[in-house]
Amino acid sequence: MTRFASLGSGSQGNGLVFEVNSTRVLLDCGFNPRDTQARLARIGIEPSALTGIIVTHEHSDHSAGVFPFALRNEVPVWITHGTLSALRAANANVDKGVTVNIVDGHGAIAIGDVQVQPYTVPHDAREPVQYVLSDGMRRLGVLTDTGCSTPHIEAHLSGCDALVLETNHDRDMLMNGSYPAWLKARVGGRFGHLDNAASAQLLQALDRSRLQHVIAAHLSHQNNTPDLARDALVAVLDCEPAWVTLANQAEGFSWRDLV
Repeated sequence: MTRFASLGSGSQGNGLVFEVNSTRVLLDCGFNPRDTQARLARIGIEPSALTGIIVTHEHSDHSAGVFPFALRNEVPVWITHGTLSALRAANANVDKGVTVNIVDGHGAIAIGDVQVQPYTVPHDAREPVQYVLSDGMRRLGVLTDTGCSTPHIEAHLSGCDALVLETNHDRDMLMNGSYPAWLKARVGGRFGHLDNAASAQLLQALDRSRLQHVIAAHLSHQNNTPDLARDALVAVLDCEPAWVTLANQAEGFSWRDLV
C-alpha cells in the first residue's frame, strides 16, 4: 500500500507522512513533539512507526520540531548540509544524540521501501530542497516553498501521480494588504512563495496525465482564500472544484491512496 497524509500545512507548521508498506517517512516537522504526536495519532500513526524524517529547509515552520521529535523518539533525520549548518548556527547542539544523514540536493536515496528524490528550489534558505517520493512505480511530488518555478522543478514534477503544490497567496491581496513593504517583497519575490497564478502556470507546464490527486498547500491566512487557491488550479485541470484538495493548518488532509 502507498499513501500519504498531511499533519498540517501553513506558516504555523508543516508535516506530511508518506507510507509504502511498513516504511513511513515524515517530510518536515514544524510542530513541537507533543503536537506532532497528537497529529500523527489523528491519522493512526505512532511515533515509533516512523522510519525517518526528511527536511526541506531550516525555516521554523518546517524544522522547529525535527530534532526534538527525532531525539525523543529515536528517529533518524535526512537533511542537506546547508540546512543543518543553518540550524546549528542557531543552536550548536540541535542535532546532538540524533542519527543524521546528509542529503545531496541532486542525489536519490532510499529509506526502506521509499525512494526519495530531492531537487533544488529557489527559496530564501541556506540549501533548500523539495522532494519527489515514490514506491518505485507511483510518485508524489511535493513543492511547498519556492518563489518561482524553474525548468528543473518542472522536470521533477512532470508525470507525477500526485502533487502537493504551494498556493501561498493571491498577489493582489498581498500587495494591497497590511504587510510592510519589505515583507511583501520577500513573500512575493523570486526566493519567496508561489502565488496562485504562478502555481497554476507551473501546473499547466507539467505532464498531468497520471494525476490522481492535487492538493493546494501552504495557504496564507492573511493573503489568500481557499476559493481563490482552488479556483486557480481547477482552471488548469478543468475538473470539479471538489477534486482539488486543500491542505489546512489545523488538520492538513487525511490519507490519500496511490493506486
